[in-house]
Amino acid sequence: EVQLVESGGALVQPGGSLRLSCSASGFTFDGYTMSWVRQAPGKGLEWMSSIYSFSDNLYYSDSVKGRFTISTDNAKTTLYLQMNSLKPEDTAVYYCAADREPTVIRVGVRTLSEYDYWGQGTQVTVSS
Repeated sequence: EVQLVESGGALVQPGGSLRLSCSASGFTFDGYTMSWVRQAPGKGLEWMSSIYSFSDNLYYSDSVKGRFTISTDNAKTTLYLQMNSLKPEDTAVYYCAADREPTVIRVGVRTLSEYDYWGQGTQVTVSS
């Protein structure tokens, strides 16, 4: 059974850092484009970052570029999102998602079902 499980969400003060993890079971990221998307309270999904496993090309939205870093482990079974300089507007549920299409960047993602696989999400709250 294919499964993605996010972890690492927490309450953090503005300016702080968090590292989110997304562990895969039932498949590896080889050949997939792995992404992080988020949903803030009362808002739609927002694509943040993607990595294509075969080339390690990295993609970021303007809202997180320079603050967040996407990466994978060598086994290509865990996806990470290092988040620095967190802002209150980063408060959201964060999801990892997998897409079989290479280098596809779903900037305008509306539903998680646009991806082949996705996790249940982890809550990040940035507040003092």
